[in-house]
Amino acid sequence: MMSSRLSGAQREGCLSADILIVCLRSEGDASTVCETPLFPKHQLVSKVETVPVEPTQTNSQTQGSTMDLVLNVADHYVLTPYVYPASWPEDGALRQIVSLLVLTNLGAAVLYLGLGAISYFFIFDHTLMKHPQFLQNQVRREIKYAMTSLPVISLPTVALFFAEVRGFSKLYDNVDESPLGWTGLFLSMISFLLFTDGCIYWIHRFLHHKLIYKLFHKPHHIWKIPSPFASHAFHPVDGFMQGLPYHIYPFFFPLHKVLYLALYVFVNIWTISIHDGDYRVPGALTEVINGSAHHTDHHLFFDYNYGQYFTLWDRLGGSYRHPSALMGKGPHDLIRKLQAEGKLGGDRVKVNGHNPRGVPLKEE
Repeated sequence: MMSSRLSGAQREGCLSADILIVCLRSEGDASTVCETPLFPKHQLVSKVETVPVEPTQTNSQTQGSTMDLVLNVADHYVLTPYVYPASWPEDGALRQIVSLLVLTNLGAAVLYLGLGAISYFFIFDHTLMKHPQFLQNQVRREIKYAMTSLPVISLPTVALFFAEVRGFSKLYDNVDESPLGWTGLFLSMISFLLFTDGCIYWIHRFLHHKLIYKLFHKPHHIWKIPSPFASHAFHPVDGFMQGLPYHIYPFFFPLHKVLYLALYVFVNIWTISIHDGDYRVPGALTEVINGSAHHTDHHLFFDYNYGQYFTLWDRLGGSYRHPSALMGKGPHDLIRKLQAEGKLGGDRVKVNGHNPRGVPLKEE
């Protein structure tokens, strides 16, 4: 046989018009040498069985993101039947980008206004509005600032969501896809919190650098005594930078899609909670959890308590401050003192017969 004389030859099945012959193609050589016919084609055809081939899925279909769960629901119930023409396929890039822009802005507004309203009416202590550093029309101003910033923040955020939808992240659908199963699911939740807490600490601290602060972060510090609606009242660059760790995590570490969605909602709840004026923290967790009392001191004293969930990085970075509200020196204590001195009338503070709300605060 010729095949024994060809070094590194590859056998290829070649169908001629009437017979199946075996050809030898030498590696690195364009020439082909054919062997003696093995058997007629009609004998081969009678032995061939049809093997069903399942359609392959694209990378974006097999991996995708949390947002493809939202997109699927929106497409099925609203966008496909009522919004987009049939010529726009659901997996088309342009359609996905437009849909993500709409859904991201709608979701951000619902979470911010909905959760903020619940916190404002049921948790926030309205007595804090009597504090001399609570601004005139502050709640309205916080909402206006946030609602003008969120659409701008959504632009780079949607770029990251689109990359997730197209399958570039490590998000997965089923628990059995996790290397460690349910244990891996639990560990990914813990690592998400630790990763984002550490990243936000350093981003937040960077935003307080004297060359950066006035450009991007100072608008958030206008709210010395924040309400829940101050939670998202950021400059767009500030808001995107502090939200970035949540979005890049699944590009580095495996994470279940549904857990990612749950953590995203949790992050919004937590962000509102540390601005809600409810300073209560379980005694055993005071030194560990960065609650509203800790974060209010950050707004008041500027250089302390940069952390998001935990006090760990503030302790390591030398920026931890025990909450003044837990030492009898917080905003409520000042209000009670002013009331006792007769300087608090109605919803305004009177010092020497004047309203100090219009007095400029110390420049930071």
